[in-house]
Amino acid sequence: MPNLTAPLPQVTAASAADSRAERPLRLLIAASVILPLIIFAIAGWISYNQHIAEATDRLQRTVDVMHEHAVKVFETFAISERYLEEMLNNVSNNDITANEVAYNARIRNFISTLPQLRDLWVIDADGHPLVSGTVFPMPRTMALADRDYFTVHKSGNGGVDTYISGVIEGRAYDANFFAVTRKRLTSDGKFDGIYLVSIAPEYFTRYYSEFPSSDVTVSGLTRSDGVTLARFPAAPVGSRSRPDSPLMQAVAANSLRGTSMGQSTFDNERRLVAYRKLPDQPIYVNAGLDLSTVRTNWMSAMAAHLVFGFPATLAIVALAILTLRHTRRESHAYAQLREETARRAATEQALRQAQKMEAVGRLTGGIAHDFNNLLTAIIGNVELATRRNNSTDERVGRSLGAIRQASMRAATLVQRLLTFSRQHPQEVKAVDINRLVGEMSELLHRSIGETVTVETVLSSGLWKTAIDPNQLENAILNLAVNARDSMPKGGKLTIETSNAFIDEAYVMRSGAEVKAGQFVLVAVSDTGEGMPPEVRDKAFEPFFTTKAAGAGSGLGLSMVYGFVKQSNGHVQIYSEVGQGTAIKMYFPRLSDPGAFPAWETAEAPVLPRTGEHNECILLVEDDEDVSRFVIEALGDIGYRVHHAATAARALEILKATPQVQLLFTDVILPGGMNGRELANEVKKLRPELPVLFATGYTRNAIIHHGRLDNDVDLLTKPFTTDALARKVRQVLEGKTA
Repeated sequence: MPNLTAPLPQVTAASAADSRAERPLRLLIAASVILPLIIFAIAGWISYNQHIAEATDRLQRTVDVMHEHAVKVFETFAISERYLEEMLNNVSNNDITANEVAYNARIRNFISTLPQLRDLWVIDADGHPLVSGTVFPMPRTMALADRDYFTVHKSGNGGVDTYISGVIEGRAYDANFFAVTRKRLTSDGKFDGIYLVSIAPEYFTRYYSEFPSSDVTVSGLTRSDGVTLARFPAAPVGSRSRPDSPLMQAVAANSLRGTSMGQSTFDNERRLVAYRKLPDQPIYVNAGLDLSTVRTNWMSAMAAHLVFGFPATLAIVALAILTLRHTRRESHAYAQLREETARRAATEQALRQAQKMEAVGRLTGGIAHDFNNLLTAIIGNVELATRRNNSTDERVGRSLGAIRQASMRAATLVQRLLTFSRQHPQEVKAVDINRLVGEMSELLHRSIGETVTVETVLSSGLWKTAIDPNQLENAILNLAVNARDSMPKGGKLTIETSNAFIDEAYVMRSGAEVKAGQFVLVAVSDTGEGMPPEVRDKAFEPFFTTKAAGAGSGLGLSMVYGFVKQSNGHVQIYSEVGQGTAIKMYFPRLSDPGAFPAWETAEAPVLPRTGEHNECILLVEDDEDVSRFVIEALGDIGYRVHHAATAARALEILKATPQVQLLFTDVILPGGMNGRELANEVKKLRPELPVLFATGYTRNAIIHHGRLDNDVDLLTKPFTTDALARKVRQVLEGKTA
């Protein structure tokens, strides 16, 4: 036998020799690359710092120009305030109202030549406007006492002389503005309202837009607390820089002027920013330049140096590479082999991940069907065994009861899984929510304890709505339990109903995914601890909870959100820390109550009695355990049951047995025809024959958009003997669908 390992030492020796021969050439290649890179890196570092310094100098010059402009504009604001004071000094509110036409004309003429002004207003001590230059006649009932620019003067907080508000939305006209206000006093020095200068932010925005984009990317006017008054590019109303932003940290370190560098809190862009404070005003002008722009200019400059250094370096490297060509070819082939191996490994890993995710998806889709079939057989047979139990041993009865209780808990768990994944079918009915809330009173008292007072405020003449009443009960109960947890020392829970209207303006302003129209409002509010904004904004996210580990799943509010959205409604949270929380659910008004069956109180369980009924039923079910239970349960009552495991066999039995008075079929069937398709074929043969569906999984042919089809009677698995008997009787008597 030849010695297959003999050549290996020779190859190893040759490789070592090649390595020793290549070492000087490799050092030469490394030196020819590394030394120019070091020199280039040092030169690049120096050049980059120079570009930063130049950009900083340009920004500071720009800020100086912005500062001079802002000073003049704010002087105009001060002149405008003095104009109001001189014009209305010692003029009573009654005189202003009586001469509103004249004062309106004077103010309008004054502001017509000042584009930076939106308007001048005079507001009385109660927060009602008296006169302005653009609004005539002035609506006396308009309330402005809640505005911060009013409360800060009325409260006398800190002895504020001049106050500058943030950008707010106008109430008298559709425009945004920020206000410069001064206190208005009576002759004896008492508070008599305010003078208000309404300023157009777009005036500053237009001015800032004229700066060259190569020198300034972002420019703005900012209050000392970070509130944005004007910005180019424009920012949403109410925007502000966070205290930990680079600009605010720089202002805290040097309040007069300076620069900062870091990531913007508006768009996460890294910028170099220069700022300067206006004299005697808590206002800063600032201008920023994207560091990406600086880097682009720097790289363009460095590219010019490469034109000279790169060819010489390339020539040296090329000579060394030619010498090592043969060795490098082998190294390249080996590198390709390694890359191909790594690529194949990555592909195999991705394939395994895809297969795993596909398996998880199939498990999620099939777990409810399989589990519900098992639970139907378990619960049904336990009930049959309980009814047929003649043993005098009490332990047998307790054991059967324990099995049934555990099975019902398992069924509840599966239903919660379906609800969370929005696969639970909604049995929509025309619901009187006032009645539903009233009937929940005892359940709520038991659920939240004695430390919380429950109050219901039910509106008269409440419209009906088309929803699943059981889902609404669960939603209200979830919200009540959450409210109780937010009131550990007790408090008040209020459930309120009313008719409501959502208009187009609200939809556009809030961005809500709901159509404008008439709604039924259900509000659940508490006097608890409330939520800060960062918690409130995440409250509907699945698995988000502020409770301790094990104290909550984080699914309660997300299930409420899913139910409301599935009902084509709208839900909104209103909460303030220390003031409590209100969650408002809006459900569309049902214009035609006859379009859906009326919601009724749950009927008393139908207790099967032998021989009570004798109708003939065709059962189509492929699961043997479920079939056996259903046949025995219906047989105990007196029904005659024919069984088929497939749709094809069911059609044969139906043709041969005209006595069949009800088709009871599972939706998911083997053999290529599901329950819905079977029902369609049956309707061609026997149009009058009622059909009752059973399913443990909702993604099938009888449910669309989470709601049962209008012509469908459904019994959801798992079901009990009582539920089976009651549903079969209802369908036979034509009381459903």
